[in-house]
Amino acid sequence: MQQTLVLVKPDGVARGLTGQILSRIEAKGYRIADLRLVQPERALLEEHYAEHEGKPFFEPLVEFMLSGPSVAVRLEGDRVIEGFRSLAGTTDPTTAAPGTIRGDLGRDWGLTVQQNLVHGSDSEESSARELALWFD
Repeated sequence: MQQTLVLVKPDGVARGLTGQILSRIEAKGYRIADLRLVQPERALLEEHYAEHEGKPFFEPLVEFMLSGPSVAVRLEGDRVIEGFRSLAGTTDPTTAAPGTIRGDLGRDWGLTVQQNLVHGSDSEESSARELALWFD
């Protein structure tokens, strides 16, 4: 059974989309193993996004993620990493396919950082690292 981290980002929480996003995840057949509403601290976010440090979008991304609470989800299922990323859609909500979370619920707000509702780990290695940050 594979596990992954899913975050409903501050824009998803603020827009009241958490339930709809979680419903889509459960309808796909994945199991929510743990769930928590968190107001992350800067240190956690800097470690979570460490691979992007030094890039122009790093600071705006951290500031966006500090702007409100997120919902952290430990998700389980066969091929759940790949499956959730497919369900989420491409990172740009404008071009994300209809039927995906970002394609149906997201849009470009013309801001300096992409507010795209959700995060999902991209590999087993990042999943293990990210789950340890958010749940251990």
